[in-house]
Amino acid sequence: MSAVNDTKFKSKVFLLTGIPGQEDVQNLWISLPLCLMYVISILGNSVILLVIKTDLSLHEPMYMFLSMLGITDLGLSIATIPTILGIYLFNSREISLDACFTQLFFIQSLHCTESSVLLLMAFDRFIAIRDPLRYTSILTLPRIAKMGLVCVLRGVAVMLPLPLLLKRFRYCRVNVLSHSYCMHQEVMKMACSDIRVNNIYGLFITVLTVGFDSLLIFLSYVMILKTVLSIASHKEFLRALNTCVSHFCAVLLFYTPEFSLTLIHRFGKGSSPSFQIVLGYINLLVPPLINPIVYSVKSKHLRSRIIRVFVK
Repeated sequence: MSAVNDTKFKSKVFLLTGIPGQEDVQNLWISLPLCLMYVISILGNSVILLVIKTDLSLHEPMYMFLSMLGITDLGLSIATIPTILGIYLFNSREISLDACFTQLFFIQSLHCTESSVLLLMAFDRFIAIRDPLRYTSILTLPRIAKMGLVCVLRGVAVMLPLPLLLKRFRYCRVNVLSHSYCMHQEVMKMACSDIRVNNIYGLFITVLTVGFDSLLIFLSYVMILKTVLSIASHKEFLRALNTCVSHFCAVLLFYTPEFSLTLIHRFGKGSSPSFQIVLGYINLLVPPLINPIVYSVKSKHLRSRIIRVFVK
């Protein structure tokens, strides 16, 4: 009888969920804004990548790092489109275990990569302000390419054990996930096995990646502020700070919902499920949407090249 029950309740698929209580209106009032956000995100990042690739005057360190950020944001958008829009447009809730683990891996590794890229961009701003005469000689294109490769390899190496660990478990509990995409913190709770290793490893990689990167970014800004305060000219002072505004906005957009979600999943047992879901959407959809807009508005050089493309 126990063997029959084990076979009966062993999950082969997970069921994804939209926003609770909004089932009657989600097909129209939620799917349309989501589609619009995805279109703007993909078009915005694609245009920036195209302009940077085709315009040799933009082959500078800052724009190379911006192109890395754009590629990462594109990857995040593409990784979440099938399940999020699948629910709200076609009411397609089922996802196989392998597909769920694959999506989970790409979301987690791309998040880790984006955190690394934001750290490199903070280092880029520090070098540009601290030693502008040697800026391009320090951050050469081959060196930037190696940095980008290290970021990707780091994300893959750190996050690859997650789906492999999850694949070993049996899933015989209620298989309904509370989000429209797969998250490690939630999927591992569906297992009817000992998940202590996943809990410890998940906390370890969060501290090692997002926690460590955010600390180094904070220290970078402390050093940037110290350098800027030593500038005598008020005009140069404002110009130096202005070059950091776009990156500072990108850091806030990425780390604020990221840390909030981490704290809620670890300690917020009584938090509202709807709030967690909305915060999860903000974490995944808002940075790819806002980053290209912020950089296009703040960078006069990039903005003029984008306008030239559309004018043509």
